[in-house]
Amino acid sequence: MKKGEKRKLELLQIAYRMFITRGYENTSVDEIIEEAGIAKGTYYYYFESKEAMLEDVISMMIEKEEEKAKAFLEADVPIPQKLVGIVASFRPTNEEQTIGDALNRPENILMHDKTTKMLIEKITPLFSKVVESGIEEGIFECDNIPERVRMILILSDALFDGNGCSQNDVIVFIDLIEKLLGAKKGTMDFIKELIR
Repeated sequence: MKKGEKRKLELLQIAYRMFITRGYENTSVDEIIEEAGIAKGTYYYYFESKEAMLEDVISMMIEKEEEKAKAFLEADVPIPQKLVGIVASFRPTNEEQTIGDALNRPENILMHDKTTKMLIEKITPLFSKVVESGIEEGIFECDNIPERVRMILILSDALFDGNGCSQNDVIVFIDLIEKLLGAKKGTMDFIKELIR
């Protein structure tokens, strides 16, 4: 790793810790600069704004989550549970929830949308591999796999992002997933227990 890349990573790790402990809104650029022991110009050499730094922190978190999700590809669990495990891997940890909360603030809607697109881009190929394995095992029967996976992820985000879904919403969501993937009715029923 080059010296500049190393310095940027150090700054991201400082911001990550501060965003978790203090919250994004309660952390100033000046506090990050002071903690890092750098000049303001150095900060702005690496980050155009605090929002740009948040975006890079989120990218760093997603890369870490992607590694967890890749481990699920190799896990010895049934195909349907593997799908849920991959998606669940991309959730922030409890301590990272302060960063997730910052994304849900109205003033950060563009960052939220950008993050959602980034997540769908990362999850789709992993999820698609599991669906392909499910087709080989006779669990699923479908074509246009990446497109179907993207639809599932978009529906999932819309339904569960605000935590305002009803029991009937969950039942219909499971039914849609089974139909999209060409699975037998009941294949994905275990999702009800996970959501509870």
